[in-house]
Amino acid sequence: MCNSLPPASYRAPDTGDSRKEYPPAPEPLPVPVMDNHTHLDFRHGLIDVAVADALDAAEAVGVQGAVQVGCDLESSRFTVQALDADRRLLGAVAIHPNDAPVYAGRGELESALAEIEELAVHPRVRAIGETGLDFFRTHGDGLVHQRQSFRRHIDIAKRLDLTLQIHDRDAHDDVVQVLREEGAPERVVFHCFSGDEELARICNMNGWYMSFAGTMTFKNAANLRDALAIADPELLLVETDSPFLTPHPYRGRPNASYMVPYTVRSMAEVTGTELSALCSQLAENTVAAYGSWD
Repeated sequence: MCNSLPPASYRAPDTGDSRKEYPPAPEPLPVPVMDNHTHLDFRHGLIDVAVADALDAAEAVGVQGAVQVGCDLESSRFTVQALDADRRLLGAVAIHPNDAPVYAGRGELESALAEIEELAVHPRVRAIGETGLDFFRTHGDGLVHQRQSFRRHIDIAKRLDLTLQIHDRDAHDDVVQVLREEGAPERVVFHCFSGDEELARICNMNGWYMSFAGTMTFKNAANLRDALAIADPELLLVETDSPFLTPHPYRGRPNASYMVPYTVRSMAEVTGTELSALCSQLAENTVAAYGSWD
């Protein structure tokens, strides 16, 4: 069951193009959870939604907080400003792996990383991310800069004792190799987990968190469901990566933190876990990964 309309702050005039309209609000979760990866500064629908309104809509369905994630200097600065505006947020700051070659090409990668480290000292910034490797969109010489940037982010996370949020696209083996070479931070999160059972076993062995997004609900994502089924329950997290990766049956439409319950219910089905128990586990894991929202 779900509500017939999206939350008020997400409603736009009917244009006949449902691809740009936000989906209906889901039935609230029985136990509150957190969205551990969202981009509140990105627009993907017909309307702009204020940070407070977005969090109000999420809270109304049992999503009591979120981790706002930066991908470049502009969005990382936005993240810090948002943290000061609403205590329902924690933050992550970084240079996205696909942006690292862009900064490097301008001779600005090192200065950008220096600013990321400055932003990361904010007490509600709890993670360095999203960082990692992306072999889907970046090729050739750009991968050299990706690897350099990833290693530097790992170093920052370790020195500041922050969680590392990893972007891993078509690069599972190389991401694991770099983590082993550099020595992983104490807390590592594979954001939008995209691996298979093999990567899930590696994460289980190393105590690395696996964050599942709406992708695990897609019909062609059997590999994600297989990985979820064997993942250590104490290492599970849930996210939206909003405004992207909207869960089935609304794939292709804009995503938002209020959509988390759709993914959580799918996770409960795959793992055979009672919904309240899974929610409690996810909330406990999220605090273990990022610290308290208080």
